[in-house]
Amino acid sequence: MSNMIGFRLATLLFLSSVALAETLPAGTVVPVMINSSLNTAKGEADKKIEGRVMQDVPLLSGGKINAGSRINGHVVSVAKPESSQSGSSGASIVLKFDTIEDHDRTIRLTVALLAVASMAAVAEAQAPIEINSDVDPVSQWVTRQVGGDVVNRGRGQVASHTGVVGTWLQGYSVLVKLAPNPDAGCPDGPGYDRPQAVWIFSSAACGAYGWGDLKIARSGRADPFGEIELKSARNIGIRGGSGWLLIAVASK
Repeated sequence: MSNMIGFRLATLLFLSSVALAETLPAGTVVPVMINSSLNTAKGEADKKIEGRVMQDVPLLSGGKINAGSRINGHVVSVAKPESSQSGSSGASIVLKFDTIEDHDRTIRLTVALLAVASMAAVAEAQAPIEINSDVDPVSQWVTRQVGGDVVNRGRGQVASHTGVVGTWLQGYSVLVKLAPNPDAGCPDGPGYDRPQAVWIFSSAACGAYGWGDLKIARSGRADPFGEIELKSARNIGIRGGSGWLLIAVASK
């Protein structure tokens, strides 16, 4: 009897903590690195996904989500590549990010995917453009973001082909105003009117970078909100260390 009472109490406490959890306002951009690896050949439906927020995320309330906060998600479904007389069906994976744990608070998520970058693409964005620049102070490096923007740390600026679009803060932390990229699948909307934390991504970054034919089939902006689907003609293998640029969306 005492065990049953204890179980019910623990359940009530858990449900209460979920009910009291914050919700991330629509239009808030969150750049994250995923530590988990994903592989459609292994059929990892329901696999847990873990990662971390890569720079402080400013909130409209005046607060922030702290860099290093843990992000949690899970794999919803997996379709393995299959071959038949009519050809290959390709592969797909559907995933969803659920919460951010920032010290003693939990933030519930309904987020869409703007861009995703392979581990190699992330590393390239973190290296100076000029070969000999690595002998210069890191505060003077010039780097190229995933998607093409250039960060000139010496000037404290982030620039695209249209001009200056943001500010370098420190390390790999930058604030830029997003640029709509509707042709690639990232239309204008909430959050495009203010500087956002994008880490190593460009102002108009949209789509998958570093995997050849990997595509974002569903970004999570439409019903079922928050469910992100990636597709490829081949097996999908995403190593830990990949970068994801997420944006909160309204679920109604």
